[in-house]
Amino acid sequence: MKKRCWLLVGVIGMSIGLFNSCATQSEKFHNTEIDYKAGMGKIVDMLGAYVRAERAAPVPAEPLPLQSITKEILTSNETQPTVYRLGHSSILIQLDGEYVLTDPVFSDRASPVQWLGPKRFHPLPLSLQDLPVLKTVIISHDHYDHLDKASVRTLDKKVEHFIVPTGVGRHLQDWGVTKDKITELAWWQSFSIGSLQFTATPAQHFSGRGLTDRDKTLWASWVIAGRDVRIFFSGDSGYFGGFREIGERLGPFDLTLIETGAYNDLWSEVHMKPEESVQAHLDLRGRAMVPIHNSTFDLALHDWFEPLERAQLAAEAQGVTLLTPIIGAPVNVHTPAPTQAWWREFIRHGQSELAAGL
Repeated sequence: MKKRCWLLVGVIGMSIGLFNSCATQSEKFHNTEIDYKAGMGKIVDMLGAYVRAERAAPVPAEPLPLQSITKEILTSNETQPTVYRLGHSSILIQLDGEYVLTDPVFSDRASPVQWLGPKRFHPLPLSLQDLPVLKTVIISHDHYDHLDKASVRTLDKKVEHFIVPTGVGRHLQDWGVTKDKITELAWWQSFSIGSLQFTATPAQHFSGRGLTDRDKTLWASWVIAGRDVRIFFSGDSGYFGGFREIGERLGPFDLTLIETGAYNDLWSEVHMKPEESVQAHLDLRGRAMVPIHNSTFDLALHDWFEPLERAQLAAEAQGVTLLTPIIGAPVNVHTPAPTQAWWREFIRHGQSELAAGL
């Protein structure tokens, strides 16, 4: 019952954000292909879906596999472009001798409060004290599972620069980050630090953290380019033609980090299904893909392992190189080692009937 309450809190929060119309249209940002709105009928459908949901595995029944990240491991990989999944959409990237971190959410819950809301499935693979000095932190948008106040405040002293979509900087300033450490970018704008270049690219989503700020800040995907490596980070997005345009203008990519989780037919315009995530990778002209936005928080109505299983099946059908490292495991961008479908161990331990329907 408590878990269902958490889900209801999540969908009510999403519904408030979708239905909110307190800001005038001239003050809002917009998607390129859809004007995403949810009327009261759709909100009622969402609430009903959460109330009726019957899932066998909303969260893992056993601890997830996890590899601790030590200073020694970081040092040993410093000469190679490497990525580490820290959980959800938080990715630590080693590139050109620098460290970049995406969407840091290190709190126990993806929620405006820490006594209620979706709770993480696993501990962090490294302590915040062991995090290296960060050249940049990139934020995709201001939803609570991507922009975490406590994490920003804790990390501030270790971060040289925050790069965010237009309007998101004011959140950071409210939390104590100085204005000179923040760069805001609109879609297709770029910012360089040393040999690293960061370009904000379109996504199909929405923004807002409260009752009156729906779409008052921009959302974005990101292209992260070093001397000889190009990485795409999707943030959150529905599937849209923008992926093909990004691939044509800024691809190909050595690695794509693509949202694969928290999807549902009721909000498919703003969250891709796994099969669409794999197609987005192909549109982007990616060489290898890491599915992100899964295996950390329960934010939708699918079983926790379904995003990875469906992405794996779609990737096999499309001939896509899919990398599914356990949380904390290093992935060499130049020469990634094959990864295992580690979630299938959980399926074999009593949940095979769930996978049969995928």
